[in-house]
Amino acid sequence: MAKHENENETREKKPKIRIVLLIFLILALLTSAFAIYEIFLLGSIETLIRYIVIGVLVFIDIILFFRVRSASKKRKKKRSKRIGLLSFMFLYSLVCFAIGLVIAYVYGQLNNINKEFVTYTSDLVVMSSNDAHDIDDVSDYTIGLLSDKNSPEGYIIPQEMIKENKLDDNNEFKEYDDYSTMLVDLYDGEIDAMFTTNNYIDMYSSVTGYENIATDTRIILSKDKEMKKAETSDSETASSGKSITEPFTILLMGIDSTDEVLSKNAIANGDTLILITFNPKTLNATMLSIPRDSYVPIACWSDQAENKITHAAGYGTDCMMNTIENYFDVNIDYYAKINFKGLVKLVDAVGGVDINVEQELCTDDSSRGGEVCIYPGEQTLNGEQALVYARNRKQLVNGDFGRGQHQQEIVMALVNKMKTITDVTTFMDILNTVSNSLDTNLTTQQILSFYNVGKDIVKRSLATDDSNLVNIQQLYLQGNSQMIYDERMRMVLYNYVPNQDSRDDIIQAMKENLELAEHEPITEFSFSINEPYEKEVIGYGPYRTSYTYDLLPDFTGDSEAQARATASRLGISVNFVGSGGYVVDQEYPSGKRIDKIRGSVTLTLSGSVVYEPEEDDSNTTTTPPSNNTENQEEEEEESDTPPTCGEDEYLDPITNTCLPNTTPPENTDDNTTQQPS
Repeated sequence: MAKHENENETREKKPKIRIVLLIFLILALLTSAFAIYEIFLLGSIETLIRYIVIGVLVFIDIILFFRVRSASKKRKKKRSKRIGLLSFMFLYSLVCFAIGLVIAYVYGQLNNINKEFVTYTSDLVVMSSNDAHDIDDVSDYTIGLLSDKNSPEGYIIPQEMIKENKLDDNNEFKEYDDYSTMLVDLYDGEIDAMFTTNNYIDMYSSVTGYENIATDTRIILSKDKEMKKAETSDSETASSGKSITEPFTILLMGIDSTDEVLSKNAIANGDTLILITFNPKTLNATMLSIPRDSYVPIACWSDQAENKITHAAGYGTDCMMNTIENYFDVNIDYYAKINFKGLVKLVDAVGGVDINVEQELCTDDSSRGGEVCIYPGEQTLNGEQALVYARNRKQLVNGDFGRGQHQQEIVMALVNKMKTITDVTTFMDILNTVSNSLDTNLTTQQILSFYNVGKDIVKRSLATDDSNLVNIQQLYLQGNSQMIYDERMRMVLYNYVPNQDSRDDIIQAMKENLELAEHEPITEFSFSINEPYEKEVIGYGPYRTSYTYDLLPDFTGDSEAQARATASRLGISVNFVGSGGYVVDQEYPSGKRIDKIRGSVTLTLSGSVVYEPEEDDSNTTTTPPSNNTENQEEEEEESDTPPTCGEDEYLDPITNTCLPNTTPPENTDDNTTQQPS
């Protein structure tokens, strides 16, 4: 009786055991497939090792399949063996799942560096003195917006705002090629409101006359729109698709943003531009810091007029990259943007950077919540201190150039620190930081390709016992400072005009490193044993030729003879209105580029003032109206018979009297930045 009961229990247990074995087998196969899939995603990293690991996993899967099948069929199978098989499959599943999960996390973080979506924000702005406080108050307005139909913040989002709020029912719209002209017209009252990028305050608050733009203007409507990067970016700025094992160029852009996560379109206030070429075959790199005030043609403007290169940033990454590509005659394969918070966290994640600080420097912290100072001496800077070193330019003797050199030092110090990273925790911190605070057009597979470059560097350094195998050649864009009249801002602004010979030398060095031009070997080399050797900085000069623009001078206060002599020397054709005295007005503003002037320049002399008639169909010159309205008849009689002045006198147009023809008043225009018109 007992024997039959045991047999029945055995028969009942067999199906249960088979089900458990089958469940564990499925779990093992699924986790193994998950691990194999994630290993495949690692691309070109350790191809041989990856295939060996995948082969081992597949072999184990096959063995498990047949072992489970065998254990399910055999009636007499020791319980211990079944438990051992179940335990192995469980542990195997855990290992496979852990491998797949780690790779999935790393791959996901790397994939997030190339932001698929970007959030753009467009603002409808009015002057603070305007009566409008919300969108319902906007009526019978003239509103400015960009004419570029591909601009998310200047056109695409504004069109949606216009439609949603029915602004086209009772308002007029005026299209502009650029934000600068639009902003000037807003200040001048030519338009009542304007659509602009959300970063407009950062873009213009450093311009003289617009320091208080945050309080001068008021935002009455904003709209965010998340768009795919591919929809807003030209194919030229998309990843080139080339492997990192080939020579490439990358543009590093520092973003003046305090956001924790770099998801918004923050390029508009980017002042840090570092153009790098790298040859993974020779491990040679060139590094050029581009001054923010460099006077170059802006690629996305309709006339491609020259302007500060930092102004290209207001129109997006495409405009900035295309501007640099056109000017330096080189294709930019990749870009990388990092914000303030990201730099701070990255430096902290690697344990700080070693820098020799030359002088005391102070600036705002990454949150703009307080001041941080650093002091002279060799030291390890933390994140906030490194940001001070990379941002400050006002306290440096060489200004923007000094800041560019500091930024290059931070980049090189970060690279050196990253070469020493060995623990997983630090690696994960770095990965998390760059994932949140960095944006690039590098694909995940291209990012993974850097593993092979790093591996090659390590191999060579071990073979040669040299840890500094990467040779970084610093480049320097030589140039001259000029105060040039900005046609868009309608004022004289400081610009840095690059030296064309320096630019040519920089282009040659970059193309040589990219293997696009043959290397020109140095055939002569001299040095003095009494002087320490300094590494050559390509582009620094000295150069015999100075490339600057001929600018229209300020003629006011000059006599006719002086004005004619100056105009003749500059090759300018001038016309004079009136005679005698000195120049009191000129047709074009001082600082305007002479090559932009078509025809002659009209200068008005103090001996006569010409008043424009109100009607266009009249070509006669009218007599100026009198300032004294109390005795009109007496004035008209005086105006008919103006006094006759002697040779040493001139007729003052205001008092209508003869005054001594002495030295004209001093010119108070020092050719510095002027206030907005």
